[in-house]
Amino acid sequence: MEFRYLGNSGLKISEITYGNWLTHGSQVENETATKCVQAALDAGISTFDTADVYANTAAETVLGEALKGERRESLEIFTKVYWPTGPRGKNDTGLSRKHIMESVNGSLQRLQTDYVDLYQAHRYDTETPLEETMQAFADVVRQGKALYIGVSEWTADQIREGVRLSKEMGFQLISSQPQYSMLWRVIEDEVVPTSAELGVSQIVWSPIAQGVLSGKYLPGEAPPAGSRATDEKGGADMIKRFMRDDVLTRVQALKPIADDAGLTMAQLAIAWVLQNDNVAAALVGASRPEQVGENVKAAGVRLDADVMSAIDEALGDVVERDPGKTAETAPKGRVA
Repeated sequence: MEFRYLGNSGLKISEITYGNWLTHGSQVENETATKCVQAALDAGISTFDTADVYANTAAETVLGEALKGERRESLEIFTKVYWPTGPRGKNDTGLSRKHIMESVNGSLQRLQTDYVDLYQAHRYDTETPLEETMQAFADVVRQGKALYIGVSEWTADQIREGVRLSKEMGFQLISSQPQYSMLWRVIEDEVVPTSAELGVSQIVWSPIAQGVLSGKYLPGEAPPAGSRATDEKGGADMIKRFMRDDVLTRVQALKPIADDAGLTMAQLAIAWVLQNDNVAAALVGASRPEQVGENVKAAGVRLDADVMSAIDEALGDVVERDPGKTAETAPKGRVA
């Protein structure tokens, strides 16, 4: 495993970070989830990312149990706040002071820890003044409940204003967690250069495009039984933007490139996002422990310019690059 600094801070995290979105507390049994976490630890992963909304708080509970007994100082534990949790009452969502303060306490209890290393705004809250949100985060940091603050799926302008306010209030906003993959490059034109200027790193989710870049989905064929594309709990909805025959045909052209590099297609996809200097970590999940060991083999891989060019040529015009997609896909108001 290799480690990278997170933003303009002294915090180092594993460049392959284990995330439990769509798996723990829902798609896989708790015993299997615990085995996946242990496989991550055995592979040298020290950084774990979750959120209160995953499986409506159950994912945090599963992760807390799986990490119980590990040396806390050797781990970096991340979680998030924004989406509705609990009975979905009027204040059970968003980035108000009330929701942040109540949510961080719930997360710490479920994770069985006194603090999280990174507390992230899971989306931008259009209904709460940003000053209120950032003041609440400042207080969370001063109370010792979080060491650093991050955001997820914020636009470049939102990140810039968030960093300005964080400096005024005496804490560090050091990370952004966007979707990023060979197929989804919407952060490259605005979010990445703004973040690099401001000392903010990316922790990217879905580097394998929800499994599409593994090559297991074939054009003109039904998705494999039990795959994310067949999961009606949320996986199928997330992956459908990539499940077009033109995309799947282009993805198959990546196989000889991966073969020549001595990598699986999934490893190539993870290694590709890690070539971006502004990316501190790629988030990977697993439904089986052996998947963790395979994904970790992408750590430390360096792809030369010829390989990067061959990937661009293979994917052609199916790559989404529009920076406006970050704002377009964001919630326009709190989701109740």
